[in-house]
Amino acid sequence: MPRTSRRRSAITALSLATALACAPLTTATAGPARTTAKPTIVLEHGAFADASGWNAVATTLQAAGYTVIAPANPLRGLSQDAARLTSLLASIDGPVVLVAHSYGGAVITQAAAGNPHITALVYIAALMPDTGENLGALAARSTDSQLTPALRPLPYTDPDGAQGAELSIDPAQFRAVFAADLPAARTRLLAAEQRPIDAAAFTATATAAAWHTIPTWALIARQDKTLGADLERFEAKRAAAHTVEIDSSHAAPISHPAAVTALILAAARTTN
Repeated sequence: MPRTSRRRSAITALSLATALACAPLTTATAGPARTTAKPTIVLEHGAFADASGWNAVATTLQAAGYTVIAPANPLRGLSQDAARLTSLLASIDGPVVLVAHSYGGAVITQAAAGNPHITALVYIAALMPDTGENLGALAARSTDSQLTPALRPLPYTDPDGAQGAELSIDPAQFRAVFAADLPAARTRLLAAEQRPIDAAAFTATATAAAWHTIPTWALIARQDKTLGADLERFEAKRAAAHTVEIDSSHAAPISHPAAVTALILAAARTTN
């Protein structure tokens, strides 16, 4: 072969090899892209409590490498509280596992609706209303609850003259109703620090129920005298939730943080 022809052949081969090396792989070769990013875990507290009730759970989740956000729930009413949480969720990049305790369950049920980034809902001894369901009527289904006679209303007047009432649990009954499996000294502190909820929250009607479309987990507290284990079982069955039961008071995130964390991790790993 003449020297010029050999040189042209070498250049052609080199050009072809370079083109093949630089060309993107086809989907058949590379396969679909996958993400191993861990979801952000958002912990929504309920009534008669604050975000510190998640401390033990959040510490373990953070140690496992998860980003955790435990916002303050305003406890002003379902529409206001859900709107606040919806705004927070919109600020988070990537997948989210949304967890709630007590009244916070109603808030996440509404706030998560239509958000494609929510991969799992986890309810810890929580309200799980359906669309169009009144929260007070839902809570009244329980025959195990001892909450209503323990509530103490505090009337208020807003600057514009509007009147209402906030509800808290009588400190003398707080341990029996809310946290019977915690030491008395701890429950005295919890009773003193409890955040009241506006009574209007229990007259609200849910406008959406995200558990219809998002994978759901539920923890039932068998000794719950705030919402009642019977109500929690009804809700979990209706939502076709992955369900666990433990011998706990209503304050499961504080009295049984390991069990609560295990359920959250199961939801996070299953849907990741």
